[in-house]
Amino acid sequence: MLEMRPDCERCGADLPADQGGAFICSFECTFCAECADALDEHCPNCGGELLDRPARVGRALKENPASTERRHRA
Repeated sequence: MLEMRPDCERCGADLPADQGGAFICSFECTFCAECADALDEHCPNCGGELLDRPARVGRALKENPASTERRHRA
């Protein structure tokens, strides 16, 4: 199950689990659309491809809440 990280690792933008606009690599490194574009859709941590993260909504989100641990480092 995806961890659904709450923020962009590069700029710190909020990325709610129930909305689109987040991009992840196979290790779940998470970036906003603007940063993914700036990174040419490649993860700076592992070099993997950044792809659209699916949203988690409704009962699925209620029963499996998103992570609250923020990964952005200023």
